[in-house]
Order: sequence, then C-alpha cells, then structure tokens
Amino acid sequence: MERQQYLIDTNAVIDYLGEKFPATGMTFMSNVVDLVPIVSVITKIEVLGFGNAGEHYELLTNFMADAQVLDLTSNVVDESIEIRKHSKTKLPDAIIAATAIAHNLILISRNMPDFKKIKGLKLVDPHNL
Repeated sequence: MERQQYLIDTNAVIDYLGEKFPATGMTFMSNVVDLVPIVSVITKIEVLGFGNAGEHYELLTNFMADAQVLDLTSNVVDESIEIRKHSKTKLPDAIIAATAIAHNLILISRNMPDFKKIKGLKLVDPHNL
C-alpha cells in the first residue's frame, strides 16, 4: 500500500518550525517531515522572502534545503486557472492548491476557510487532528 504524501502550506511550515501545533499536530508533522517535506515553489518564496534574520532564517533555509520544492508546471498553471475561475481565491493560494491537486497530495494548512471551497482538494489541519 502506497503511503499518502502531503504538500505543506506556508503557515504549516511556520507553525511546525515554531512548534505552535498541539502535541498530536507536532507528531503528525514530524512524521510528514521525516519522509521528505514537499512544498510548492510559492511556499518557498513566501517563507524565505519574509525578511527573517539570524538563526530563524537559517532554520527556514535549512528546512527548504531539505524539502522537495514543486515548481510551476503546465498542469499546475491550468489547475490554478480553473480554481480562480470557480472561486475567489488569492493567486498564491490557488497555485498551492493546484500544486496539491496536480500531484495528488493532501494539503496541510490551517487556512481551511479559503481552501475548503476548492473542489477536489484534500486537506488536513494539524491544529485540529
């Protein structure tokens, strides 16, 4: 049986590295991250482009160095267009959701209100396991 894989949203990366999840969420995330964390190129841009300094930035860059970063592909672009046609989703969120859908990944995020309206997107929130 194939193990389910996950795409980690920006807020989930920050919450995990900041140890802001409850114990069950931290255990879940540790299991996901121990495999190989998978993120969208948008998450990489958001996480590293925030302007963090010092040790915190090093923690973020080390996380991204260990992660598999999924770039924009024509399938992700096409899926993003469809998402934007059918819901009022911000472009970065549409690309992250489209990346999860195009790669058959479950999206890990606390941003349930924006993502739950996207058809075909599977979600999990480590804050509410």
